[in-house]
Amino acid sequence: MNIDFFLPYLNSNIAGVFAILLSCFLLIRWSRTSSKGQKPPEAAGGWPLIGHLHLLAGSQLPHLALGTLADKYGPIFTIRIGLHPAVVVSSSELAKEIFTTYDVAVSSRPKLTAGNYLGHNYANFGFSPYGAYWREMRKITASELLSNRRLELLKHVRASEVESSIKELYKLWTEKKDESSHVLVEMKKWFGDLNLNVILRMIAGKRFFGAVVASDEKEARRCRKAMREFFRLAGLFVLRDAIPFLGWLDLGGHEKAMKKTGKELDSVLEVWLEEHRRKKESVGEVAKGEQDFIDVMLSVLEGIDLSGYDVNTVTKATALTLLVGGTDTTTVTITWTLALLLNNRHALGKAQEELDIQIGKGRQVNESDIDKLVYLRAIVKESLRLYPAGPLSGAREFSEDCTIGGYLVPKGNRLILNLWKIQTDPQLWSDPLEFKPERFITSHLDTDVKGQHFELIPFGAGRRLCPGINFGLQMTHLVLASLLHAFDILTPSNEPVDMTGSPGLTNIKATPLEILAKPRLSPSVYQ
Repeated sequence: MNIDFFLPYLNSNIAGVFAILLSCFLLIRWSRTSSKGQKPPEAAGGWPLIGHLHLLAGSQLPHLALGTLADKYGPIFTIRIGLHPAVVVSSSELAKEIFTTYDVAVSSRPKLTAGNYLGHNYANFGFSPYGAYWREMRKITASELLSNRRLELLKHVRASEVESSIKELYKLWTEKKDESSHVLVEMKKWFGDLNLNVILRMIAGKRFFGAVVASDEKEARRCRKAMREFFRLAGLFVLRDAIPFLGWLDLGGHEKAMKKTGKELDSVLEVWLEEHRRKKESVGEVAKGEQDFIDVMLSVLEGIDLSGYDVNTVTKATALTLLVGGTDTTTVTITWTLALLLNNRHALGKAQEELDIQIGKGRQVNESDIDKLVYLRAIVKESLRLYPAGPLSGAREFSEDCTIGGYLVPKGNRLILNLWKIQTDPQLWSDPLEFKPERFITSHLDTDVKGQHFELIPFGAGRRLCPGINFGLQMTHLVLASLLHAFDILTPSNEPVDMTGSPGLTNIKATPLEILAKPRLSPSVYQ
């Protein structure tokens, strides 16, 4: 959330005028609700008009800054995002209260500018408010696109892409290994290309990266650039979202950039959609075992009430939801997990020992092996605890007055869950900031990440729970296990990995993750 461009415009005269207007606004609002109950404490330091936005744009990442405020104000407090009050929740007990008592009331999203320009006018159900359309698209996605049955049908895609990536990494090693018999690899890109290939094949039957590519390089570059812009822009502060009556200014030109990127993504998706329509017209209905997600959408959306959207728009919006969500969050998670292992070599060694015992060195990892890899799955849980891909929940909006932790939260307030703070609570986790995968095979053996244990909710909880949990975990486990089984890895000069994150929709590692890789299996396994 970048507001640096905005601060120079707040000269003392403008700030003074708007402070008076804001004071009147808050006085009227307070008079309407003060008799109903006590509200959560408001953090000090709010500025006229912009509220606490400057605190979220400082040297600390937003989840860390809000965590510091929670240490001072407690597990529930209020900040102002421009003119909009937002309740910040930082405890598992309050998260449980919210999602068991008020789940429907907190299931909506505020209508943000990104959802309009980047989300096909909120047809992208990740941006859309709670209602009939969201429920219908969530149901279709869960049952037709991300169900266990569908993921099982497509497991050959995951397996073949991971196997191809391991083989290509081995080939790179044979061609470019150094005198110490290692090859230098930047893993953020490696993981990103692998994950994007998998999700593209599942969604559109395409492959952009690697030795065998079925799409032209120009299309690949165009899609990759637009996706990168999507994540950059969706995580930016937009003046209209915080102070609606000043939205016409478009300071920084972010709305203009969103419109451009939205059109670019739409044109890419339109080409894919047209390709599928032509294929359907020429060869008829695709067999169920061979359908990608666009094939499925074109089949199931006919005759459904789409709340005013047309089939083309909904198909493109849903494909984009899965494309950006399935690629970015999984890549972020695997990157942080490998970084943690490189900084905790004892855990890396234990993971490879488990792989050698359970799988041996005569073949590559299969997805069916994952259930036997108890320690590796504990590593992934611990990584999700310390470095959730989205350390702050996506913004939600209260659709009715609620009482949370004894405090009144009025309708229209926004809700921010500090997932990172919840998952590092010293009352729930011993040595909360330490990387200890063993906790998930001892004291927290039965704790999972699927939204029922509120001390560990990296994918969220309630109706807005991430629908791609199973896919994300399957990819994370398979990619990590395959890499650690096939290669010994270390950092250049054995330096510790920089663990600095970056602000935005997801907590992307701020610097590249470079490793030195060396094969640990016999050459025949890589053939």
